[in-house]
Amino acid sequence: MFEVGDKVVYPVHGAGIIEAIENQEVLGRVRSYYILKISAGDMRLMVPVETVETVGMRQIIAPEIVDNVLAVLRENADELEENWNRRYRANMEKIKSGDIFIVAAVVRNLVLRDRKRGLSAGEKKMLDYAKRILVSELMLVENESEEQVLSTISDLFADHQALG
Repeated sequence: MFEVGDKVVYPVHGAGIIEAIENQEVLGRVRSYYILKISAGDMRLMVPVETVETVGMRQIIAPEIVDNVLAVLRENADELEENWNRRYRANMEKIKSGDIFIVAAVVRNLVLRDRKRGLSAGEKKMLDYAKRILVSELMLVENESEEQVLSTISDLFADHQALG
């Protein structure tokens, strides 16, 4: 399905590059694994080849889609659940979807909520987590550093504040 060198997204951890495909024995069973180096941070994952579809691993988006993702960040916040616990669970499900547009909307909603009302400690961690997933994919698509992508996102939110 995927090959060494492919740029992919693993929904819960973000985007990375397949460094190798190896057979490994785990719990007495030999399986093929993708060895994935996540672009943001210093994480390596072993993803069983047979579970790729189930977990939703996919190719990164095409470069021409980036403007559409950034447009999501410029939009107004969605109406959010007032109960923080339900809001947290709903956002976590959205992040797990692996859909970059949905993850971008979570980042946008949390950033704008933080400006307006503040976030709980759990939601601050969730914002960092969602942002890391978003940034990891944009880094690979745009071939930019983590700092460059974070700067672009910060500039968008600075413009957002000026606009609204």
